[in-house]
Amino acid sequence: MSATQEFYIRNESETEARGPFSIEQLLSLAEAGQVTDETLCYDAVTEQWTPISTNENLKAAVFPVRKKLAVKKDLVVATLNKTNTENAPITVDDMLAAAEGKTADTKDRSDPTIAMARAAKIGMWGCVVALTISAAGGLLPHAEAIQAMDMKKLFAPPFAILGAVDLLMAVLLGMGVVTIYPFVRFRAALGFGFIGFIFYTQGQPMPLLQAAIGSAGLYLCTVLTNVLMVMVTAGAAILGMAGVSYYLLSI
Repeated sequence: MSATQEFYIRNESETEARGPFSIEQLLSLAEAGQVTDETLCYDAVTEQWTPISTNENLKAAVFPVRKKLAVKKDLVVATLNKTNTENAPITVDDMLAAAEGKTADTKDRSDPTIAMARAAKIGMWGCVVALTISAAGGLLPHAEAIQAMDMKKLFAPPFAILGAVDLLMAVLLGMGVVTIYPFVRFRAALGFGFIGFIFYTQGQPMPLLQAAIGSAGLYLCTVLTNVLMVMVTAGAAILGMAGVSYYLLSI
């Protein structure tokens, strides 16, 4: 059957033919329900009108058999919403541990900014503790003058003034005001120089050494970003200031 072949059709009750139509046009009419297998088609060979159903080739072209789509009963459809029982869900703690390099997969790829932030926090609290201890050593021996608000006795010893400054800086750092770090460094330099000179002139080598260690540790707590080093320097600052305070409270 040629694709260019033309056909004339009519219904059994009709006397007038319609056409000519190509195979594609008959297929479209069949899909629209305007042509059925009982529709009559003119056969030029026999010169008769016969139903389309009697012409196997024409019927197959106009009414092609279409395969029915069926869903398999055992078909498994993958879904993203399905819980994977083999892998545990990732929690916020897992993500933080991965960022800090605490997991097996990320132990060599830790985020340096997290370690630096931890070091800065340790350094800050090391300064708070060291300054608080230093303030106690400078203020407690002059508690009576503080209670009586005797300015002459209060400002006469330099350690009392220094203790008040240390207490103020400790409070500010405890509140998170790290912008005073330049003043903390100046305080460390003052303890290393001026206070050390006082102990030197008094012939006190041990308080001099303790003041030097405490001042150096106090200064380094404000500049180091390595956790281990900050822990060491914070310990040095606390121990050094504790030694100086013990000496001032015992004299």
